[in-house]
Amino acid sequence: AKRETDTMPQWAGSSWYFLRYPDAHLEEASFEKETANYWLPVDTYVGGIEHAILHLLYSRFFTKVLYDLGYIGFDEPFQQLFNQGMVCKRSKRTGRVEKMSKSKGNVVNPDKLIEKYGIDTVRMYELFIGPAELDCEWQDQGIEGIFRFLKKTWNLISKWERESAQEDRETQRRLHLLIRDVTERIEAFKFNTAVSSFMEFINFLNRPEIPTSGVDKKTIETFLVLLAPFAPHLSEELWERLDHSQSIFKESWPLYDLSLVEDILVKIPVQVNGRLRGTLLLARDTPQKEALEEAKRIDKIRKYLEGEEIKKTVFVPGKIINFVTTKG
Repeated sequence: AKRETDTMPQWAGSSWYFLRYPDAHLEEASFEKETANYWLPVDTYVGGIEHAILHLLYSRFFTKVLYDLGYIGFDEPFQQLFNQGMVCKRSKRTGRVEKMSKSKGNVVNPDKLIEKYGIDTVRMYELFIGPAELDCEWQDQGIEGIFRFLKKTWNLISKWERESAQEDRETQRRLHLLIRDVTERIEAFKFNTAVSSFMEFINFLNRPEIPTSGVDKKTIETFLVLLAPFAPHLSEELWERLDHSQSIFKESWPLYDLSLVEDILVKIPVQVNGRLRGTLLLARDTPQKEALEEAKRIDKIRKYLEGEEIKKTVFVPGKIINFVTTKG
C-alpha cells in the first residue's frame, strides 16, 4: 500500500488562500507578514450561507493558529460576511418558483440573452431583480425593461451636442442626490435600488422641457461614471463619444455636495405596530416600494419583523411608515 501525501490542496489549502493574494509572486515563502498585515484581513467575504459551517469555520481556525504562532497580526480572516441570495425561476414541472435545474425545465441560457440584449442588459437585470441577500424570481419580461432603460440612456446621451450649458438648480440637486444614493447603495449591496435611481434620473432628464442640448456636459459625464460599474460597455462607448481618450474607469468616483441635497431629503419615522423603532433618510418623492424596502433593511426594524407576518403597511409619503404585524 502507498500512503497518499498530496492532501493539502483540499480543505487545508482552501482555508488560508487569501493570505497569498497580497503577494502572489513571492517565492521565498507562502506569504510575508508585513505585506499580509497591510492588506488583510479581507474587507468583505461574499458567499452562500452553506459556507458558514465548513470553509468559514476552517478559515477562522487557520487564521487564529497562524496568529498565535506569530505569522500574522490579525486573528479574524474576514471583517464582513455577505450571504447572497439565489436567482430562481418558475418550474414548468411543478409550477413553483425553485432553484434552476435542467430536470425542472427552468434553466435560463445566458448566452442567448447576451446575444439578444447584450451583456450590459443581462448584468444590470441581475442586479435589479431584487435585494442581493434574498432569493429572487427570474422573469423574462423584466429584462425587457432594463433593455429599454439602457436604450433610452443611449438615445439621450448619444445625441448630446453642446459643449456647455447653464443648468437649473433642480438638475444639479438631482445629480448630487444620485451620487449620494448610488454611492451608499453600492457600499450596502443595495444594487437594485441603485438601478432604480438611475432610471429616475434618466426619466428626469428625458422630460420635454429639458432638451438634451441643455444638459451640462459635466452632468452627463458624472452620470456615466456612476453607471459604469453596472453597464461598463455602454458607459465606455458613450464616454468615448464625449471625446475622452482615456478609459472611464480611470476617472475618480464623484462626490456629492450635501448642501444641494439637504432640502430634498426628509427624515421619516419607521414604526412597528405603532411604536417608533427607527428613522430613515430618503428623498421626498421616493416611491412606496423602494421606501418600504429601505425601511425593512434597518437592523432594528428587521429584528421586530423577524418571524412576523405583516398584515398591513401604512405609508404616508415623506411623513411616516408603519408596519402592522400579527402581534399588533
